[in-house]
Amino acid sequence: MSRAGLSRLRGFAPIVLGLALFGAGLWAMYRLLRPVDAQDVIAQIRALPLSVMLIAIAATALAYLALIGYDWWALRYLDKKLPPRTVVLGGFLGYAFGNTIGISVISGGAVRYRIYSAFGLNAFDVATLSSYIALAMGTGLTLVGLLALGVHPAALAAVLPLPETMIRWGALVGAFTTMGGLLALSISKRSLTLGARKITMPSPQILAGQLFVALVNSTMAALALWILLPAGAPDFGSFLAIYAAATMVGVLSHVPGGVGVFESVVLAAMPKDIPVTELAAALLMFRMVYFLLPFGIAFLIVSLNEARLAGGWVARVFGDISEPMRPAISALGGAVPWLAALWALGFGGYLLLLAMIPSAAPDDTDADLIRAILLEGGTMVSAVMGIVLLILSHGLIRRIEGAFWLTVAALGGGAIAALLNDLDLSSAALLSVAAVALLPFRPEFHRHAKITEGVFSASWFATISAVILATASFFFFVHEATPYSQAFWTEFTHDANTPRAFRAGLLGSAIFLAFSIYLALLPARRKPSTPAAESLEQAARIIGAQNDPQACVALSGDKQVMLAGKDDAFIMYGRQRANWVALGDPVGAPSAVPDLAWGFQEEALRAGGRPIFYEVSAAHLPLWIEMGLILHKVGEEAVVPLRAFSLAGAKFKSMRAAFNKSEREGMAMEILSPPHSPDLIAQLQTVSDAWLTGKAGAEKGFSVGRFDPAYLAHFPIAVLRQNKGPIIAFANILAPGDGSRVAIDLMRYQPAQASGVMEFLFLALIEHYKSKGAAEFSLGIAPLAGLSERKTAAIWDRFGHLMFRHGGAFYNFAGLRAFKQKFRPDWRPRYIALPPSVSPMVAMTDVALLIAGGARGVLRK
Repeated sequence: MSRAGLSRLRGFAPIVLGLALFGAGLWAMYRLLRPVDAQDVIAQIRALPLSVMLIAIAATALAYLALIGYDWWALRYLDKKLPPRTVVLGGFLGYAFGNTIGISVISGGAVRYRIYSAFGLNAFDVATLSSYIALAMGTGLTLVGLLALGVHPAALAAVLPLPETMIRWGALVGAFTTMGGLLALSISKRSLTLGARKITMPSPQILAGQLFVALVNSTMAALALWILLPAGAPDFGSFLAIYAAATMVGVLSHVPGGVGVFESVVLAAMPKDIPVTELAAALLMFRMVYFLLPFGIAFLIVSLNEARLAGGWVARVFGDISEPMRPAISALGGAVPWLAALWALGFGGYLLLLAMIPSAAPDDTDADLIRAILLEGGTMVSAVMGIVLLILSHGLIRRIEGAFWLTVAALGGGAIAALLNDLDLSSAALLSVAAVALLPFRPEFHRHAKITEGVFSASWFATISAVILATASFFFFVHEATPYSQAFWTEFTHDANTPRAFRAGLLGSAIFLAFSIYLALLPARRKPSTPAAESLEQAARIIGAQNDPQACVALSGDKQVMLAGKDDAFIMYGRQRANWVALGDPVGAPSAVPDLAWGFQEEALRAGGRPIFYEVSAAHLPLWIEMGLILHKVGEEAVVPLRAFSLAGAKFKSMRAAFNKSEREGMAMEILSPPHSPDLIAQLQTVSDAWLTGKAGAEKGFSVGRFDPAYLAHFPIAVLRQNKGPIIAFANILAPGDGSRVAIDLMRYQPAQASGVMEFLFLALIEHYKSKGAAEFSLGIAPLAGLSERKTAAIWDRFGHLMFRHGGAFYNFAGLRAFKQKFRPDWRPRYIALPPSVSPMVAMTDVALLIAGGARGVLRK
C-alpha cells in the first residue's frame, strides 16, 4: 500500500474506533437497561431529595472551577498573560459548550479563540493552548484513575477479569512511572517526543499545578455522580477509579460527552444487586447536572452580556461591560447563530419528550372530561412546537430574522402547552426563560429571507431524523407495557397516556414528513438574470464607490456578477464543473456583505454546486468561519506602502542605479487616460500578441484581465517608450474610488525588451502615484508564497510549499516572489475558503482551469 494510503488509514482509524466504541456502548446500554421501566426512572428522579441535588450541583461548580484552572496553567505554560476575568469567561464557556456539544463552530477551542484573540492571542496560540489542555486533562485523569485503582483494585473487577494484586501493582507502577518520567523531563527541561510531535515539558511548578487541578476536577466530577447513586454503591475511593475509567473510554470514543459509552462502563462496573432503574435515574440526573446545567448557564451568560452590550435597563441593573472586557464579549457574537440553533434544537427535543411522558397528576373524575381535553391539546401542541423548533434551527444558523421570532413564539407556545399538560409549572417556567434568553440576540438575526429558500443539507435532515427517532424509541421505552390496540385512535380520557402520546407522535412526524415533501417538490427558483450590460454597469458603479483594485477585474466580461438585494454590493464568480468560484472579497457596502455571501452559498447549493471563495483577504475571516467554510492559504499579496517608500538609501542602490540608467538611455513612461483611440489599441495589440507568443496555452482570464478594448476602455494605461519610439510595454492601472489604492493588471512587453522593463515600469508607477498622494501600490499575488512546511501543517500547505520551491517546470513561483520582494512590500495573506467536503487540491485544479479558460485553454495557443 502507498504511503498516502497508509496515511489516510491512520487518519480514519480514530473515527472507526470512535464509531465502534459508540456502537458497542449503545448495545451494552440496551442490554443493561432492558429490564428498566421508564416510568420508574421518572418517578425515581422526581423523588430525589433536594439536599442530594444541591450537593451534586455544588460538586459540579467546583469541578468547572478546576477546569478553568487548566486554562490558567496552560496560559502560564505559553507565557501569555490575560486578565483573570477573561480566563474565567473563556475557560467556563469553552468547557460548558465544548463538553456538551463539541461541534467545530462552538467547540472549546473555537469559543476560546473568539475570546482570547481579542486580547492578542493568535490562532496558533489558541490551538497550542487547546492541545496542551487536552494532554493535561488526559494525563491528569489517567493518573487519578490509576492511583484510585491502586488503592481500590476491586473497583473494576466486573470489567477487568484479572487478580486484584496484579491490578493494584500494575496501576501503581503505571502511575508512579508516569509521574516520575514527567517530573524528570520537567526538571531537566527536556522535550517529550511522541512520533512526529515534540512536546516541550512545563516547569515543575506548572506541572504540579496541572496535577492538582486534575485531582480536584476528577474528584468533584466523580462526587457529582456518586452522590446521586442509590444505596449499595461502591465507596467513593473505589468509584473514583470507575469514573476515571469510564471517562477515558468516553473520550476515546470521540462522542460528545461520551454519551452511551460512559454510561455503559459505569453500569457494568456497579454491583449486581443495585437496581438498574435507580442507576439509570442517577446517570440521567448526572447528565443534566454536569452537562446540561452548565450549558444553560453559559447560554444565559452570553445572553445577559449581549443585553448589557445593547444598553437599556439590563445595563442599568447589571452594569455596563467594562472596556477591557468589551472586545471579548463582542467577539462571541459570531457564535450566537449556532448557539441559538442548538438552543432551539434542544428545546424542540425536550418538547417532544414531554409529549411522550405520561401524566403524573392524580385522577379527578369530576373534572375528567375538561382535564382530558386540555391534556390532549397540551400534548398535541407540545409535539407540534417541538417539530417547529427543530425545523427553525436551520434558519437560525442562517441568521434569518423570521426564524428568530418564530422560535421565540414556538417556545412561548411550548410554555402554554406545558400549562395545559396538568399545569406543568416547572416546564412552563423553563420554556419561558428559554424564550426570554433569546431576546438579547435579536441584532444578530438580520437576514430577510424565506426559511424554505435555504438549503437543508443531508446532515441537517439526519440530525432532525435522529431526534425524531430517539423520541420514537423513548415512546416505545416508556409505553412498552401497553400493547397496541384500536383504542389508540379513539380513547380520549385523562388516563389514556399511551394513546395520547401515540397520537402526538404521529402528528409531529406527519408535520415533519409534510415539510420534507414540500421542500422536495419546490421548484428550483432562480432570480431573473440581469442582462450582461446592465450587470456590468451596476458593478462599475459599485466599483467606483470603493477603493479595492481587485474589484475592477469584474469588468473583464468573463465572469458572472451576483448583486446584493439593494444593488450596493456584488460578488464576481465563474463556474467550473460543480464549483461556483467567487473571486476575491465581496465588493461594496460592508453592511451588505454577510447577506450577499450567504446568498451566494445558498444559490450554489440549490443548483447542486459547491461554493468556493478564491483569493479572499483576511478582512472577512469570521464570516467564512461562521458559514462553515475551511480556509487554506493560497499565496500572499505584495503591497508597497507608498508614504514610506523611497529609492534613496543603500537597500535600493542597485535598483536606483538601473532605473537612472534606463532614464538616461531614453526610457520614459506615460499614463494615458480613457477613452483610448483605435490607433493606440492597435499598438497595444501588437505588443500583447508578441508577448503571448512566448507563453504556453491561451490567454489567461478570470483572476486577471484580458486584452479586450472594451475592458481596457475603463482604465488609464501606462505605456513605455524608448527614445519616443513605438510602445514597448504597457499596463492598465486599477485605481478605483478615491485612488488611494493602486494596482496594475495586464503587464505586457515586447520580448526583445524584456530585460529590466517591468522593474522600470513598477518604479515609475510607484513614484508617480506616490506624488499623487496614493497610500499603497499592489504588485499582485505571489501564488503559493508563505505556506507552511511544518510536518504538522495541513497536506495542502505542505504540497503548496513543495510546488513553490520545486515547481519551476510549471511556473516560477519562487522567482516571482523574489522579484516582488526587491520592492520591500508588505506581504498580506490570501486564502481559498471551501466547504469541508471539498479538497483544496481539487478546488485549485478547477480554479486553474477557470483561469486558463478550460482544458482547451491549457493546450491551445
